[in-house]
Formats: sequence, C-alpha cells, structure tokens
Amino acid sequence: MKSRFKMGDETKSDPHVRRKRNAAVTRDEILSSARRLFAAHGYTGVGVREIAAGAGVTAMLVNRYFGSKEELFAEALSAAHAEPVILSRENLESDDFPRAFAQALVGITEAGGNPLEGISMMIRSASSERAAELAKSVIEKNPLKTLTSALDGNLAPQRAALMLSLVSGFQMLRQTIGITALSDAKPEDLVELLTPILRMLLAPEKS
Repeated sequence: MKSRFKMGDETKSDPHVRRKRNAAVTRDEILSSARRLFAAHGYTGVGVREIAAGAGVTAMLVNRYFGSKEELFAEALSAAHAEPVILSRENLESDDFPRAFAQALVGITEAGGNPLEGISMMIRSASSERAAELAKSVIEKNPLKTLTSALDGNLAPQRAALMLSLVSGFQMLRQTIGITALSDAKPEDLVELLTPILRMLLAPEKS
C-alpha cells in the first residue's frame, strides 16, 4: 500500500514528522518581522522574542541566523535602505531630479501612505545610543553614499546630508506627528515649495 504522504511533505496529522525549514525563507521571514516591528516600536521597544513570534520561530533561531539584536537591527536598516523609493534609479536619472525628488517625498508622506521604513526605524530608535551608532553607519554606507555620488560641485557630502535631514524631518512632521500645515496641504503646493530648495542643494549654480 502506497503512503498517502510524499517524502518531504509537512503534515499536522503526524506529530513525528518534523517540519523541514528552508533556511533562506526562514531568514527572510525573521528579517521582515524585524523591519516591521522596529519601524513600529523602535529598537528599545522590541525584543527578540517579539520578532521571533512575528516570524513564527523561536528566539534561539533568530540568534542563530543573526547573532544578536544589534546585528539584526543593523541588517534590517540596511535592507530597508536597499530598496530606495526617493533615490530610485528612475528618479536619479530624471531630467529634473529635484522635482522628481520632491514629488516622491510628498507622495510617500501623504495620509495613509506607506512611510519610509528605514526613516521610521531611526525616528523611533533615536533615544538609544547604540541604535543611533548603528543607524549612522548604515546611512553613511547607503543613502548618503548614493546621493553624494549623484551630486556635482563642492560640498557634495554636506549637501547630501542636508537633503537626507530634509527627508527625515519632513516625514516625521507631516506623517508621523501630522503637523496640520503639512498634512492638510495640497500635494502640488508642497512640491512647488520643496523643489527650489532641493534644486539649490542638488544642482547648485556654478560660480
């Protein structure tokens, strides 16, 4: 008589059949849980057990894949910044980068929009000195480096850093806190106000 179970199948009816895990999938699930929870509650507001529960695994397995909460936070930040929205290739190669930049920033911070995950992690983790150190390292290796390389002229790193501070501040005030002057403003008005500021930082006139 042939078995009704295929080799490698998972079954809830036989407690002796152990679930075979796909290492890459499990790791991705843990990382996704970490990104979601760090963005919502910050570095100090989330423990390894909560992250493990969100991925359907044990805390021991989280530590096996990532080593520690610090390492997991750093990798979650890196993963979030590896999926650029504002600094997408399309925007970077736009004929009018400052306006494309402004439109993307206004679009992602609208009411009900999806906030930039990396920015949310940093905003809600700023009170932790260790999280701030990790965030600094990730920012300098990812978005700051990308933006700096896209700029011409003097003081490119400083201009890029000012741009990133504008992104984080705008998201926090418009979306996280909900300052009325920003949250209730017409998107096109915000784009028109932001564009000349960004144009000055991103494409300064040559003397």
